[in-house]
Amino acid sequence: MTLTKKTMVREIGRRTRLKNRDVQMMLETLIAVWTEELAEGSGRIELEGFMVLEVDIVTQSNAFGLTGCQTTEVSPYQRLRMRTSKYLRSCLNPDLSLDD
Repeated sequence: MTLTKKTMVREIGRRTRLKNRDVQMMLETLIAVWTEELAEGSGRIELEGFMVLEVDIVTQSNAFGLTGCQTTEVSPYQRLRMRTSKYLRSCLNPDLSLDD
């Protein structure tokens, strides 16, 4: 099963008895806030018991240029990392204990 925005809105509305349009507005606003935070380049989103999303800047030096000659050119880029919480890992892998 794929959990799409439409199915999330419907399920949250069913569970909370909120109107679907209110749930959709909240979800779209949440996505916009998260996007703005992460796009700043130093953003971090932490949902306790679920996951951490964070952007870090990676600097990678190229050992060889296009001509095959050694170069010291540096190409920085941003990377989005996601780490799951211990609780979520234990749900995904029930054979592992929370103490790992």
